[in-house]
Amino acid sequence: MNDRDRDDPAQYPTDDALDLDRALTIATDLAAWASQTIRHPRAGEVREKASPADIVTQTDETIETHVRAVLRSAFPTHGIEGEEYGTHEPATPNAPYWVVDPVDGTTNYAHGIGWCSFSLGLAAPDGTPLLGLVADPWRGETFTAIRGRGAHLNGTPIHAAAHTTLTGHIFLTEWAAHAHWPGLDSLLAALSHRHCTTRVMGSTALSLSQVAAGRATAAAIGEFHAVDGLPAYLIATEAGAVALPPVPAYDEPLLLAAPGVAGEMAGLWHAAQGGEA
Repeated sequence: MNDRDRDDPAQYPTDDALDLDRALTIATDLAAWASQTIRHPRAGEVREKASPADIVTQTDETIETHVRAVLRSAFPTHGIEGEEYGTHEPATPNAPYWVVDPVDGTTNYAHGIGWCSFSLGLAAPDGTPLLGLVADPWRGETFTAIRGRGAHLNGTPIHAAAHTTLTGHIFLTEWAAHAHWPGLDSLLAALSHRHCTTRVMGSTALSLSQVAAGRATAAAIGEFHAVDGLPAYLIATEAGAVALPPVPAYDEPLLLAAPGVAGEMAGLWHAAQGGEA
């Protein structure tokens, strides 16, 4: 498929039936187009949203606009929830809906730091994730998962790490924009005592996906939002990671851990949450 084809929403046949293989094909095409757009050397206009630490670029808006056009053409009954343009309700009752974050890690992107991602997912009407995709434009990596079929990186199956201890391994997290979230400082201190190294990279979707690839032994965020968290959550759990809570709730903390460290991590997690709640 050439770039002109990707730019034309009408190229995708309309089909109201839920065909996850077809949905993944379209999502993968969108990820390739978005990745190419993100790699363009100019972010365009940068504006504040809720605060100086919450910004949007022209690239964010361009990508989400295109993704919405393609999805509405290909799946006219589906809903769409996006980071920049809110919610488009499903056209029919009990229809699935898409979640999209066009540039997850906009602050990094706007400052020329090559760690951000394109995140796209499909969920059932009750919020159950059905399909997840997270694309890393800078490393040419695309993480994908379909519910019940495992997780893949560029088409190759991936699995959470086989580690049985946090010691000597990596924990990833993200701040809540510019601020720590409740419990984070206690958690980082406990991990430090175990010689577990923490990294704060700047993209929720991409950081959570590292657990799926076995690179990070655990990852956590202070506030779960479907647009940047649901696809990566599905990818990680399909790769065998343990989630706490098992079903994430909006604006609540989420922990993902390799199975062999899930018990140790859960103990630290609960202690930190209780100590600073």
